Amino acid sequence: MNMKTWVCGLLLLGLMMFLPVDMAIAASKPDLENRVVIYSTHPEKMLAVIADGFTEKTGVKVDFINLKGELADRVRAEKKNPQADIMYGGPSSLYIHMAREDIFKKTVTTWGPELNPAYKDMNDRWYGVMLTPVVIFYNHQLLSAEEAPKSWADLIDPKYRDNIISRNYVSSSQRASVCGLLDYYSQVATFEDGVEYLEKLDANTKNYYGSGSLHFQAIGKKEAAISYGVLSAIIDNQVKNAMPLKIVDAEEGAIILTDAVAVIKNGPHPKAAAAFLEYAGSAEVQVLLANLFNRMPTLERVLNQCPGWMQTPVKMMPVNWENISLHELEWLNMWDTQIRNAGRDV
Repeated sequence: MNMKTWVCGLLLLGLMMFLPVDMAIAASKPDLENRVVIYSTHPEKMLAVIADGFTEKTGVKVDFINLKGELADRVRAEKKNPQADIMYGGPSSLYIHMAREDIFKKTVTTWGPELNPAYKDMNDRWYGVMLTPVVIFYNHQLLSAEEAPKSWADLIDPKYRDNIISRNYVSSSQRASVCGLLDYYSQVATFEDGVEYLEKLDANTKNYYGSGSLHFQAIGKKEAAISYGVLSAIIDNQVKNAMPLKIVDAEEGAIILTDAVAVIKNGPHPKAAAAFLEYAGSAEVQVLLANLFNRMPTLERVLNQCPGWMQTPVKMMPVNWENISLHELEWLNMWDTQIRNAGRDV
């Protein structure tokens, strides 16, 4: 080491001793691009909190575009010339499928090794950063605990005909639920039994709602007693809107979606993308989103810093998301065109 290099290193070390911690970390990293582009399905309020936190730490501007149900189609359409760096949101089955299409870039994170193997890609191409349990619930002013369903199997009992409502095809949780139930009943019986289950569930369903607010309003207004949906949304409506909702601890378990994030291969800002991925799944952000937006973390060690309801273990329905990823489009098309009565859409 020559004298000039030694002096420069000493000066840099001295400077970092007087910098705030975040600035010291940034100074030790390679230069990042000045922006990162994110395609997402998450609510804009949540994205804004994440974006502000990332910009504060790194100085990198975040441009996010909320694409809802068009997210995967947009990323696929741009595969040869990606315009975004990050795909953020959507179930693991979608990420499994798109990883096979060589859309995501392998990116190692410091927190990835901590995750349950079920919550990540074995080749580091995508990571689960939130868990989204889908559970059965009911209006307890309309049904007693004895009258309410105890399982997913109970939902097809003829006594509940026209007393069930749910979301329609645009809802990612509904699509995942349909595929999860078809996969589950195909495992415990046959594929034909799974299809028959969905047909009977549709026969008992009064309406399908195009938005979450309409969905919960219908239950609150007593248009039907029973539904199934995202656990955090049920908790929100219990607490914030004082809705008389009870959650069913179904015998088969909850359909638990793993909401994921990935770096898009050949995106325009690869260094900033890798930094954002590291930030998005960090313990700091998982705790923040749990407490501000009721998003259940995938890092088990932070659960004690999260709302109490997240600390109660949720039984997981044994669903094969790898299998779902192979058949998802086919199954959803069958459900939407051959099983579901679209005349009940609201």
